[in-house]
Amino acid sequence: MHNSIARYVLSVTDDLVLRRQVCFALYAASRALTDVYRPILDEHGLTYPQYLVLLVLWEHGEEAPTVSELGAQLRLDSGTLSPLLKRLEAAGLVVRNRSARDERRVEVCLTGRARDLRQRMDQVPLRVAQATGLTEAELVGLRDTLTRVTETIHRHKEQ
Repeated sequence: MHNSIARYVLSVTDDLVLRRQVCFALYAASRALTDVYRPILDEHGLTYPQYLVLLVLWEHGEEAPTVSELGAQLRLDSGTLSPLLKRLEAAGLVVRNRSARDERRVEVCLTGRARDLRQRMDQVPLRVAQATGLTEAELVGLRDTLTRVTETIHRHKEQ
C-alpha cells in the first residue's frame, strides 16, 4: 500500500507525466481542430494546408504576394509550400507568375474560382468555433495566447 501511495504522489507532482505537458496539450488540440476542419473543407475539395494558403491570399486581396512572402506568413519552407501551390494551381484556384519587376520572384495570384470559393466558405470559422464549445472571448484569448507563445519562441530562436 505504501508503494502505491508513493507512486501516486510522484505521478501527481512529476513534471514528466504526459497530461502535464503543454506540448502534448497543444499537439492534441491541434489534431482535434484539424479533425473538425477536415469534413468541412472536404465539402469544398480542400485540405487544411490549402485552406491556410487561401486564407493568406484572400487577406492580400488583389495584391499578389510572392512565394517567399506566403512562406513567411505561414511559417512554411519552400519545400512544403511549393507542392501545396502546385495542387492549388492544378485545381484552378491560383496562378503562379514571375514578377515583372524581378524575375527571380514568383507571385501567387488568386483565380476567379478562388474568389468565388471564398464566398461559399464564410461559415467555416463559425462552424469550427461552435465545435470547440468555447465562447468568442475564450477563443480570442486562446488565439492571442498561442500567437504570443509562437512569436516568443521564434524570437528566442533567432537570437
